[in-house]
Amino acid sequence: MPSRAVAPVLMPEPSRNVDGAHAARAAAHALDLGALPEWDLSDLYSGIDAPDFRNDLARAESECRSFSERYAGRIADLAAGPDASGALGEAVRAYEGIEELLGKLMSYAGLVYSGDTTDERRAKFYGDTRERLTNASGDLLFFALELNRVDDAVMDAAMAEGPLAHYAPWIEDLRREKPFQLEDRIEKLFLEKSVTANAAWDRLFNETIAALRFPVRGEPLTLEPTLNKLQDPDGAVRKEAAGALSEVFRANLRIFTLITNTLAKDKEISDRWRGFKDVADARHLANRVEPEVVAALVEAVQAAYPRLSHRYYRLKAKWFGVEALPYWDRNAPLPKVEQRTIPWAEARDTVLDAYGAFSPRMAGIAKDFFDRRWIDAPTRPGKAPGAFAHPTVPSVHPYVLVNYQGKPRDVMTLAHELGHGVHQVLAGPNGALMAPTPLTLAETASVFGEMLTFRRLLAGTTDTVQRRAMLAAKVEDMINTVVRQIAFYSFERKVHLARQAGELTAEQINALWISVQAESLGPAITLDAGYEPFWAYIPHFIHSPFYVYAYAFGDCLVNSLYGVYAKAEEGFVDRYFALLAAGGSKPYGELLAPFGLDASDPSFWQIGLGMIEGMIAELEAMEGQG
Repeated sequence: MPSRAVAPVLMPEPSRNVDGAHAARAAAHALDLGALPEWDLSDLYSGIDAPDFRNDLARAESECRSFSERYAGRIADLAAGPDASGALGEAVRAYEGIEELLGKLMSYAGLVYSGDTTDERRAKFYGDTRERLTNASGDLLFFALELNRVDDAVMDAAMAEGPLAHYAPWIEDLRREKPFQLEDRIEKLFLEKSVTANAAWDRLFNETIAALRFPVRGEPLTLEPTLNKLQDPDGAVRKEAAGALSEVFRANLRIFTLITNTLAKDKEISDRWRGFKDVADARHLANRVEPEVVAALVEAVQAAYPRLSHRYYRLKAKWFGVEALPYWDRNAPLPKVEQRTIPWAEARDTVLDAYGAFSPRMAGIAKDFFDRRWIDAPTRPGKAPGAFAHPTVPSVHPYVLVNYQGKPRDVMTLAHELGHGVHQVLAGPNGALMAPTPLTLAETASVFGEMLTFRRLLAGTTDTVQRRAMLAAKVEDMINTVVRQIAFYSFERKVHLARQAGELTAEQINALWISVQAESLGPAITLDAGYEPFWAYIPHFIHSPFYVYAYAFGDCLVNSLYGVYAKAEEGFVDRYFALLAAGGSKPYGELLAPFGLDASDPSFWQIGLGMIEGMIAELEAMEGQG
């Protein structure tokens, strides 16, 4: 049960880089993207050598020691005392303040490192900071353990009223960990060893991926621009990019296989010591979702493969005039559809207009990200791939990362990440302990923001060809979010279960990958030998095992939420903001109840899947039009 503050930054955003900024501006100009923003991290700290960072780091270490000296071994006595609520409330408040400070320091270190994971100076800064904060947080470890050893009836009485009542949701959440916590010295060993165990392998993965170069049209590209080539209008470019990805991944499979085997074994050891029965139980606990709910989601999506992905890709193959699409054409733009580069300013206005039509308040929060330099948009060597929002800590604000290259999907990605950002801003007032949202709800605002943007764009499109292209792109995004992520989850389960019998070879992992991909994508996608090593670059497998089903959970949930919104139910916007503002202070079932939704009902998932199916039917009905 390590401190949340020193948890690894899953896909951390980059910091400012003068040389990188120059290259990014040149690339943006070449693509007619306009000026792409790079964020300013000085709201956290003014620099890696700045006195404010050094002073806070020293203060954090001192406060951790002082907290331990004051409270270690005394929690049971405080709980049994005459002013249990006041005494424990004061302790939790002090603990929260330290967690805030630790989180601020670690967030900054992670962001700086991710700006260029190939830079040794940044890597050392990140590694040294993490090591010192991990050691410091070892002094806090006792607190959660001792709280969970207090008799439930005693703790219930202390939480009933007074200062501790404010933290009741956090303590209730903490209690869920109780059956899986270990003796104090073992917990401390797990925490301290994490620096040279899973955290070290995470870092090796990041730095390996960042250093890879993929030759396309005579130019050595980093991962993100190469993946972007799979959406190029020219089929020859798509094929060449896919070949480059396959060749470079295959050349590095030895290290990716070692990382995967090591982390799977590391997780098995932890799970075994803690008493988790299933390979994904720890993730379900962290997500605060029942395993049977996840099982119902997985079963529903897998049963829908023929009605969703198989059906859609059969239709797309027909548009391309073939029986089956090669894997590199899976996300290709539709033939005979104009492809244009979307400038950054247009992408910004598109998202803000869509948010504003839903709620001026929502647009106002999102606008701050643009106006206050909370977004980093250019692609550049060494920068973390992908896109995400990092919440940092409640006393500061989130930062958003995108690798913007002017594609329609990049606009949807911007809408997605700003949804996360809005959510994180609204949840911030809950404080460092209760602002973090379980993954089951963390994707809600992001996917909802994406849906708002898509629906607004679709409503303003009358041209049949463009409308078909927009619908197709949205269906593909939803298949990638629902079908593909559940396939990823199935792949992870197969890998972790197989690893229990011994190390896996690269060929064995490749075979597992192809089996789940073939099942989920269907016969209209051809998976030749080149696709076998594509599992190697997916960061969630490394940083957050079994994270991926949260995307499908969020997409299906949002489809249901959007259905409620589309009925123009009075008070929806207020209820929606209340859901986001709750952060991690309420369970997902309680938050969904005001919308009349129950994710524990197996039939619930059919609502979201039905929306995807309806869009595919609309595309089929458009055949012969335009």
